[in-house]
Amino acid sequence: MYKFKIYQYLIPLGLCLAVVSCKTPAITPSQATAAVPDSFGAIAAKDTTNMATLPWKTYFKDPNLVALIDTAIKNNQEVMITLQEIEIAKNDIRLRKGALLPTVGVKAGTGVEKVGRYTSQGAGDASTEIEPGKEMPDPLTDITLAAYANWEVDVWKKLHNAKKAAVSRYLSTIEGKNFVLTNLVAEVADSYYELLALDSQLAIIRQNIQLQTNALEVVKVQKEAARATELAVQKFQAEVLASQSMEFETLQKIKETENKINYLLGRYPQEIKRDNSDFLSLLPSEVKSGIPSQLLANRPDVKQAEMELAAAKLDVKVARAEFYPSLGISASYGLQAFKASYLFKTPESVLYSLAGDIAAPLINRNAIKAEFASANARQLQALYNYDRTILNAYVEVSNQLSNISNLDKSYALKAKQVEALNRSIEVANDLFRSARADYFEVLMTQRDALESKLELIETKKAQLNAAVHVYRDLGGGWK
Repeated sequence: MYKFKIYQYLIPLGLCLAVVSCKTPAITPSQATAAVPDSFGAIAAKDTTNMATLPWKTYFKDPNLVALIDTAIKNNQEVMITLQEIEIAKNDIRLRKGALLPTVGVKAGTGVEKVGRYTSQGAGDASTEIEPGKEMPDPLTDITLAAYANWEVDVWKKLHNAKKAAVSRYLSTIEGKNFVLTNLVAEVADSYYELLALDSQLAIIRQNIQLQTNALEVVKVQKEAARATELAVQKFQAEVLASQSMEFETLQKIKETENKINYLLGRYPQEIKRDNSDFLSLLPSEVKSGIPSQLLANRPDVKQAEMELAAAKLDVKVARAEFYPSLGISASYGLQAFKASYLFKTPESVLYSLAGDIAAPLINRNAIKAEFASANARQLQALYNYDRTILNAYVEVSNQLSNISNLDKSYALKAKQVEALNRSIEVANDLFRSARADYFEVLMTQRDALESKLELIETKKAQLNAAVHVYRDLGGGWK
């Protein structure tokens, strides 16, 4: 009765201290759901068609690229690592579920005890007969075989909330895996288009070498006819050597790009199968960006941040429940005797117990306060990270849409520039043969034409990459 009276006072006191001590920072729904603009531009978008909903096998048309991406998804080591993170999170859910159930076990033990004769226990044992005429043994052995159970009653939903937090983190790891897939698909596509661009640049460089070699032969003939000087011959020779050096630099870039793709595919270096047709004829996919609010549902990193925020909120509830009294129940049932021959004599050897206890922190609560404050801080961190992730997603898409528009205009102008310089090469060569233009004009025209062709290929590659990036930034590539 006295013990019960103490708990009558301890429970209300613990509850009062808990209420005073665990103030949670207010996070309103408007804070947790960052408002995004109505469109990616100045004019509000009405078309909700979003290219991110397309599976990557539908979005990419090149069968060689599709095969490379498929291999990368199956073999990439980073994807394999994230799959193991999912398994770890799944096991954490099982751990949290187990905490909700009683812990049941079996124990067996033996021991021996010798107490002093002139003690209350020793005197009592000496005067006690187990059976008529049979005294208690000295020293006294103890043999026990019993089952036991312990259970923390989840009164304040602490364990349930911990399990829900583990589920949220499991869902977060799935979104994390999807985010890795999205970036992997984009990286393989980027590298593939880089490889095609380098192949095209190599072909142009070799064509330019042939053109420069022909011009060098013309200059040599003109020198023999006293129509050109040794200086002209050496300048043309230098241009040929510079282009040949550029050829080997491009070959090295091709090798490195092939190796990068093989690395992403999780395999050792080998030749990358690709279509070497006219690179400049490739057209980027049509861009359909939808509306910004769709980023919340399509972007894996946004959904991952959302799951982390949900888990952080539950962590605060778990930390707050530590201030409340906890109710524990324990029980045991088995056999106990001081001699093996008596162990299975029932009901004399039967032991059982059933106990319940309530414990509440009263004095040394600094550790609980510190953990609760940390949980609050982590919740705010998760909120800020969620808002930042949404903002970053919007900015990335906005940048890529602007990039696509400007690249289209730039490509049209560079194409005209290449066309004009191609005509100028023919004109310069004709004038040079008729001694109406000097060798310097021919060299500069050839150099400008080469640079413009290489820049045009770079611009085409940037167009294709921009289409890949906007697909990735809208949340496509993981389906």
